[in-house]
Amino acid sequence: MAPHTTLTDADIRQARLDNPKTRERDLADKLGITEAQLLAPHLGKGVTPLSPDLDIVIPAVTGLGEVMALTRNDSCVIEMTAVNEDYRGGPHAALVVNEDIDLRMFPRHWQLASAVEKHLPDGDLRRSIQVFDAAVDVVHKVFLTEASVAENWPSLVQDLRLEPQQAPLASSARESPEAAKGDAEKADHLRAEWGKITDTHQFLQMVRKLKMNRLGAYRIAGAPYTRQLQTKAVQEFLETAREGGFPIMLFVGNRGCIEIHTGPFEALKPMGPWLNVQDAHFNLHLRNDHLAEVWQATKSTRRGDAISVEAIDADGGLILQMFGVLEQPEAAAKWNALVDAVPARKEEALV
Repeated sequence: MAPHTTLTDADIRQARLDNPKTRERDLADKLGITEAQLLAPHLGKGVTPLSPDLDIVIPAVTGLGEVMALTRNDSCVIEMTAVNEDYRGGPHAALVVNEDIDLRMFPRHWQLASAVEKHLPDGDLRRSIQVFDAAVDVVHKVFLTEASVAENWPSLVQDLRLEPQQAPLASSARESPEAAKGDAEKADHLRAEWGKITDTHQFLQMVRKLKMNRLGAYRIAGAPYTRQLQTKAVQEFLETAREGGFPIMLFVGNRGCIEIHTGPFEALKPMGPWLNVQDAHFNLHLRNDHLAEVWQATKSTRRGDAISVEAIDADGGLILQMFGVLEQPEAAAKWNALVDAVPARKEEALV
């Protein structure tokens, strides 16, 4: 969304006062600005610039105990309530992996961060850390819960705070998702290279080497590697997994962060265009009407085939991925059988 150029700081502050129950994302969209721009007029008044350095931020978050970690893209939101412990940093990628939460974070996209304190209509104070990329799009948010170690919040803010003039400014335009890039003349070469994969992480390296991308490769690979499915299959898979009570893996992310749920879930509720999982420690909010293409992709690993179902939006952007849990062979077999039983989309795959 192009930033609105006529709103003053006073206009934005008044809009927040007039819409106390509206989520920041929804209010920013309504005003035609980004969420970071929505916060900027409140610097020093509930909003404090922080260092966005992953190696500092996430270990500090661990000291808050239980928090709600939120990652989103334009079509899907995932929320996990857990302790962000067992952080592993790295120059290109960092991890938080434990039994309750799984985050994959990419430091170059963690460009701005703020501590946000907002008084809610019921009188409660909501505290959060909000991280943005260079185009001031949200990368990740962390919210304190009733079980958080709230007494550690002031020292966290003090230790991580930047003076406003130290906070980096937006330095790049928002990148559009890359359109499908494939080459039908290389279909045989693609399938030959696909057959050599022994780990799912090798896939993107392989398609880049062939000067393709994910969606372009999916459209031309064909059996036994890909099948296009009806978009309604995503809801059907989630409903069947919930009813069967077996664990699956759900990946939701953006350029700067991927958040992963592994396990079963209980509450699945459609509401208008949204499909919602609303469990105690795991929430998912998916815009069903944003699903333009859905693909089954099979990639070989040393533990067996990893079969994913992947939802793509109209611009070619990845919305979410669903996998079986290879570490649990019985659950993985149930997922694979479930996906294999769904008929392919009748229309011919796009090339």
